[in-house]
Amino acid sequence: MAIAEETPKITYTVPKKRHPVLQFAITQPLGAAGLVFIIVLFIAGIFAEYVAPYDPLEIDYGAMLAPPSWDHWMGTDAFGRDVFSRIIYGARTALAVGFLSSLLGSGIGAVIGVVSAYFGGRIDMVIQRFMDILLSFPIIVLALAVVAVLGKWPVAGLDINIIIAIAIPMIPKVSRVVRSAALAIREMPYVDAARAAGYSHARIIFRHIAPNVVAPFLIMFTAFIAQAILLEASLSFLGLGVTEPTPAWGLMLSGASQEFYQEAPWMIIFPGLAISLAVFAFNLFGDSLRDWLDPKIKL
Repeated sequence: MAIAEETPKITYTVPKKRHPVLQFAITQPLGAAGLVFIIVLFIAGIFAEYVAPYDPLEIDYGAMLAPPSWDHWMGTDAFGRDVFSRIIYGARTALAVGFLSSLLGSGIGAVIGVVSAYFGGRIDMVIQRFMDILLSFPIIVLALAVVAVLGKWPVAGLDINIIIAIAIPMIPKVSRVVRSAALAIREMPYVDAARAAGYSHARIIFRHIAPNVVAPFLIMFTAFIAQAILLEASLSFLGLGVTEPTPAWGLMLSGASQEFYQEAPWMIIFPGLAISLAVFAFNLFGDSLRDWLDPKIKL
């Protein structure tokens, strides 16, 4: 009697899927380094009272223009204020203005882009021509004009009009990018099915189109934080942004720093380095996030 041979069992091992954060760190090491610096910057800004060794507003005429030392790691300014402490507190100002202005500008731009793509026709033409007008102005000139017109509106230590002035130049750029993504999504069958089902325009826009343009929105939002930090520093340097005695990186580069830059170069070097590193970190993270989310680049 023949004995039937047993069929060997074939086992498949499914590779474990890495955590998205770990996968991002492996595939985009430069972006991960930028993200680490951003996290450190956020922690330093949020817990500035515990990180900064001195009160950023404390004036010590006995330590005026003191060079970097163990007591003052980055020296002091013309009023004896600790530069390191002011940079730590200035991170709070830069990140708050950068985050809020980028969120406002990117959010409004995304809504305008989706609405423009969805309705098309004359509505699209009118919206895009208005966006072209905003794009025709240099960013710094448009921000200066908005600040000059709106004036000051301080709330909780921040100037709301500065945030609005920085957000406005971002709107047309985000609108263009989101519109191009929404135009392709508008022709999808599920959007046509939603129209046939009698759903309202608002429901289709915010439930079916907007969620599918999150990737380009996040990329633009991250990249514009760096631009907002740089623009806030420029406005503060020109005297139209944050005013004394609030610690701000751009403000630290103006005033007495210009008078004593030869005797005390650290008054300019360290705030300028803080601006450069923050902008560089956000740019690294934004570019890496774009590469990581873009399926075409992955292929």
